[in-house]
Amino acid sequence: MEDLLRPIYQERASHANTLGIILLEKHKPENPATDNFDVMLFIIVKEDQPTNSFKHYELESGKIAGLKIVHVDQVNEWIQLGTNRRVLDWVMNGKILFERNEYLSQLKQSLFDFPLKDRKKRIGLEFAKLIKRFRDGKELFEAGHLLDAYNYMVHALHHLARLSVIDHGFHPEITVWHQVKKIEPEIYKLYQELVESEETLAKKLELLFLASEFLVNTNTKIGSLHLIEVMEEKEAWSIQELMVHREIRDYSVDLEALVEFLIERKVIAVITEKTKGQGILHRNYSSHKLSTK
Repeated sequence: MEDLLRPIYQERASHANTLGIILLEKHKPENPATDNFDVMLFIIVKEDQPTNSFKHYELESGKIAGLKIVHVDQVNEWIQLGTNRRVLDWVMNGKILFERNEYLSQLKQSLFDFPLKDRKKRIGLEFAKLIKRFRDGKELFEAGHLLDAYNYMVHALHHLARLSVIDHGFHPEITVWHQVKKIEPEIYKLYQELVESEETLAKKLELLFLASEFLVNTNTKIGSLHLIEVMEEKEAWSIQELMVHREIRDYSVDLEALVEFLIERKVIAVITEKTKGQGILHRNYSSHKLSTK
């Protein structure tokens, strides 16, 4: 298979902007790692203008091949935010056909190392999403919208699972529940109860919210660490300042729910200041440690 694709990848390897080329082959009838192509080439480039390109080929043997050319900035974003976990599989398990200046070898090593700074941000992102989904799910449950509450809680548990995997120093894989079953069986059991229990949906959700609330509270310290470390840069922050901060903006969509949760847990303090309007105050925020100095 590799021989048939050699003209394609050798032509790309000759380009100065090509950083690495990875080959992935399908070894099972259904293999999501290759997007169900028989073989796939994943090429990382550093073009002047970021651009992604996708091509499909049919080989004389009847096999189908896919080609993905992706800009290095996009790959870095997927890895840093965990928004395309399949890329981790490609980099970690694919066959390196070409790399410039050991780019792919170094990238693979950084994924194995998973530096603490990167883990903190990923945990903060997953925790923010967890809080938003959990609180929205609880509101829907209390309003009697059980199916919608169920959907939110499935997502909340996924974020809790990924948070746990990251906290243990690993990147969440596509098969995250396989990882969690070994790392945090308590979280796995919650998910199993939600999808397999024969209790009524209302009863399952009621029990799940009780158990999940304990796990959410248990993870508050580690989940809020990234945000709190940013907030310790100065005394008080407006919500706008936090949302546009380079370290926080990647989870700004869930930030307001996270801030309110942390205020309730006395991790963040509210600091008010006068406005021109009578009886109206600006609401700013401070880490509780700074606010009590």
